[in-house]
Amino acid sequence: MRLFLILFALVAALFALSLTIGPARTGPLDSLAALFVGGDGPLPMVMREIRLPRALLAALVGGGLGMAGAALQGYLRNPLAEPGLIGVSGSAALGAVLALQAGLTATASLGLPLAALLGAVIGVFLVIGLAGARGGSLTLILAGIAISALASALTSLVLNLSPNPFAANDIVFWMMGSLADRSMTHFWLALPFVAVGGILLASTARGLDALTLGEDAAETLGLSLTRLRLLVVLGTAAIVGGATAVAGAIGFVGLVVPHILRPFVGAQPSRLLWASALGGAALLLIADISVRVILPDRDLKLGVVTALIGAPLFLHLIFKTRRELP
Repeated sequence: MRLFLILFALVAALFALSLTIGPARTGPLDSLAALFVGGDGPLPMVMREIRLPRALLAALVGGGLGMAGAALQGYLRNPLAEPGLIGVSGSAALGAVLALQAGLTATASLGLPLAALLGAVIGVFLVIGLAGARGGSLTLILAGIAISALASALTSLVLNLSPNPFAANDIVFWMMGSLADRSMTHFWLALPFVAVGGILLASTARGLDALTLGEDAAETLGLSLTRLRLLVVLGTAAIVGGATAVAGAIGFVGLVVPHILRPFVGAQPSRLLWASALGGAALLLIADISVRVILPDRDLKLGVVTALIGAPLFLHLIFKTRRELP
């Protein structure tokens, strides 16, 4: 319980800090007053139309990716698993790339996120179809890798054949991930997918705990492995699809956060789900704040920062694990 209170307090503090950081150089109290009270001038609009959606999306996307990573690692019993493993992020990125290349973003403001969501839906159905109803975790991994590789190849093909250098530039920058220039419309678009995915993953908590005893023991306890796998895949796909649609490709959150928090929850998957959700929200808020602080005059991409934060942490965990081996 203490861990959850600490993480919740950290997320709340980072959320408030995110609301007060930006190009408009105003004091924290003035910024928060403009958000809640309003008033004259451009500051209330800046707070409600720019900073608030960005902070909400950082918490939503980070929390969803953290929870999805913990669920997938718990189901596969593999600490190297991460949300992109099942191929949904790659297929969502492919849908967005096709929308950018076709110019849908110029004709419809929500053309890009909707195309990314469509790509994610197609991707998850392909993964489920390839894995089969009776397939095990290995089949699921192979199906996800196949769909991810195919989506990556098609994305590279679109970039290779793109006759429009401006579209290719937009594609490259979008795939780096960002929360800049997002509105409340993007938040409301992603919220139902992340919320439904979170509910599906939360329902797997007891099953993931039982799975730590092994598949045979879990089935003896009455656990349906087919149903558990379906819930994990659909929940992860909903979160990753919604997150990728509005924020682009953001990595390392679902991989690193469960690693960091696992020792503090006794390696219990049901507790790790909620701890990773809060930890993921905190990590992405930190990364988004860093984007605005490190190079405020340059469009530093969020996915680049999460990789720069996540890769050293992951390397540290690898060396720590090696030292603990007999």
